[in-house]
Amino acid sequence: MNEVLKAIGERFTCRDFCSEALSAEQINALVTAALASPSAMNLQPWHIVVVTDAAFIDELDAAAMEHVKKDAEWHKRMMERGGKVFYNAPCIIFIAQDGSEAAPLDCGIVSQNIALAAHSMGLGSVICGMARIPLSGDSGAGFLERLQFPEGYSFGMSVCVGKIKSGKAPHEIDANKVTYIR
Repeated sequence: MNEVLKAIGERFTCRDFCSEALSAEQINALVTAALASPSAMNLQPWHIVVVTDAAFIDELDAAAMEHVKKDAEWHKRMMERGGKVFYNAPCIIFIAQDGSEAAPLDCGIVSQNIALAAHSMGLGSVICGMARIPLSGDSGAGFLERLQFPEGYSFGMSVCVGKIKSGKAPHEIDANKVTYIR
């Protein structure tokens, strides 16, 4: 089978990472995959911020979990998954967007490139929109300053990446989600 199609079919959302740091080579490969993403009119409305500072990730995680505690069902679900929004990932790749019309879609494409690249390298990933939570809370302005998004950019998406501690099977394919018009 084609290696790209195989990676797409085998990739799963990892929610249990080892704390071991990624190598510089692994991070560079993920960043290269992100920057190779297609975008509308090749405007590339993104800026990539790679966070590997464990203390900073823990601060972001704690702020996000404070927000999650406000919803009992959501909090219960997160606690069943280990009580961490970022699942102990040693690397979070933030994708900031410039606010242009195509930016949200283009940032989604970047996140998928990162996730597939991670899988192809034997790493786990989770595309994580919940990273927006600490950026909009009480500490949001300080976190945004530390993330160094360029002027006029905001959170688009993030991808948590790391070595897989425990995994699962990819989600089931649902052919009922397709309509063919011939």
